[in-house]
Amino acid sequence: MIWTRGIINVASSTNLLTDSKNVQLVLDPSLQLLSRKQRKLIRQNPGILHSISSGLQSAIKECKWQFRNRRWNCPTTPGPNIFGKIVNRGCRETAFIFAITSAGVTHSVARSCSEGSIESCTCDYRRRGPGGPDWHWGGCSDNVDFGRVFGREFIDSNEKGRDLRFLMNLHNNEAGLPQTCQPDLRTVFTEMRQECKCHGMSGSCTVKTCWMRLPTFRTVGDFLKDRFDGASRVIYGNKGSNRASRVELHHLEPENPAHKPPSPHDLVYFEKSPNFCTYSGKTGTVGTAGRSCNSSSPALDGCELLCCGRGYRTRMQRVTERCNCTFHWCCHVSCLNCTNMQVLHECL
Repeated sequence: MIWTRGIINVASSTNLLTDSKNVQLVLDPSLQLLSRKQRKLIRQNPGILHSISSGLQSAIKECKWQFRNRRWNCPTTPGPNIFGKIVNRGCRETAFIFAITSAGVTHSVARSCSEGSIESCTCDYRRRGPGGPDWHWGGCSDNVDFGRVFGREFIDSNEKGRDLRFLMNLHNNEAGLPQTCQPDLRTVFTEMRQECKCHGMSGSCTVKTCWMRLPTFRTVGDFLKDRFDGASRVIYGNKGSNRASRVELHHLEPENPAHKPPSPHDLVYFEKSPNFCTYSGKTGTVGTAGRSCNSSSPALDGCELLCCGRGYRTRMQRVTERCNCTFHWCCHVSCLNCTNMQVLHECL
């Protein structure tokens, strides 16, 4: 997962790469964090680097949002490994990071294809059915199939080995991808929505042009968060048959034999999560000291649970916000600055 920092560094630097197949990606120090195959895929798809970066940044933002009230709140660091040591473990949080990262790249690439930002792909014109009496198919649908294929190849190429961690990472990478092959495995990715644009005199909607769009990434994040809460603990399985292929021979099995095997869109893990209450350089946990909490909430964001029973301190903070805003024709908005005292509770 170190390559995430390399991608984000490159896209946010002033030395932006051009849409040319001749660009020397290996000369950029940040891209040295990528595997050879990943750099090759970027070369073969001019314009895709910034789409990958955008997807990764969306994944980080969504991870922080989904876990904003948890003891583990998806902390990131400015070092080479943006998510810290948690990615080297086999816990639920590791599973979510791999799945949301895979989903972020896929979502961003699929959307960029329809926007014409990537030279090697275009709109998905296959997602069309019969039109209606007052509308017809047109526009440019998100290319979810290209996004899925590229996302799988790009993300999985960073995984090596045949151990339990390797199988877990591959499974969670796949869980973040749209599962379009089997009807019973439909995920939020396949629930594309129809968007339309009206045509007619004076804004009348006598005719509409429609296309298919992916759901918002917040919807994808909500779906994966539900999968996180219901993640399956697994062990390394071996069918023990010499006739089985190498892929079939090694697989994941539920730790509890009474449980069903995990489906392709379930998140899986194999070890207990570390203690997120206190700082630990060994496990890479930052603890919850100094975190804001809700003193009246019995939920996970409440001071009792978030502060791990250590208690909390209360302080007053002066907050200045824009208020009493007025719109002036045309086109200016004027506001006053209002200062209020806000009560904050922080974990000890």
